[in-house]
Amino acid sequence: MPGTVGTVCGRYVTVSSPALLAERFHVTDVRPQALEPSYNVAPRADVPVVAERHGVRVLDVLRWGLVPSWAKDAKIGDRMINARAETLRTSNAFKRAFERRRCILPADGFYEWQTVEGKRTKVPWFIRRRDGEPLAFGGLWETWHDRTAGEDAPRLRTCVIITTEPNELLAPIHNRMPVVLAESAWDRWLSVDNHDTAALTKLLVPLPAKELEAWAVSTLVNKADNNSADLIERIPVASA
Repeated sequence: MPGTVGTVCGRYVTVSSPALLAERFHVTDVRPQALEPSYNVAPRADVPVVAERHGVRVLDVLRWGLVPSWAKDAKIGDRMINARAETLRTSNAFKRAFERRRCILPADGFYEWQTVEGKRTKVPWFIRRRDGEPLAFGGLWETWHDRTAGEDAPRLRTCVIITTEPNELLAPIHNRMPVVLAESAWDRWLSVDNHDTAALTKLLVPLPAKELEAWAVSTLVNKADNNSADLIERIPVASA
């Protein structure tokens, strides 16, 4: 797996149950009966995703790292864990999904890495909503299959997190942040009948800083194999 430490939203946290996510995101069709809690979600992981299918809001599980339908190899997904909001309408990798296959990736928080003068190692920070509710990352999804293996080859469903410029809280930490959709935007974002990408682009703005909180955490999060609640424990910045 390629290194992701220091990329925008290269790791995040998903610990909420399917029942909680279904209630929070007004889901009527819950596909996973259980979700493995993770305090260190890394690319290629199977992650919870909310999408609309046939007029029904669905909670499903997709692989993180989008593989476009035209890709010759699924490995391209390793480079597509994030999509820039500013270029979705023009990107060959994302523009079709932006028009027709949008989703929400629920998250209980995410990590960003800060470059600090005089320190050789970047300082990881954990960011979450102040009210403790799950975040609603704006995302896209795709279905891919290996055409060289024939039409009966298994389909791979993948997703990507959209990023935007940082708010005042995140700006000192990183120059990008994930798009966190306001609840008032969910219906428009998930609607499969909404193809107005110009209007949809206006939803992809930074969440107000006052709705988030952040603190430094241990560099243990740098290693994807580390996965426990200890990773989000608050520590002094000098110790990070």
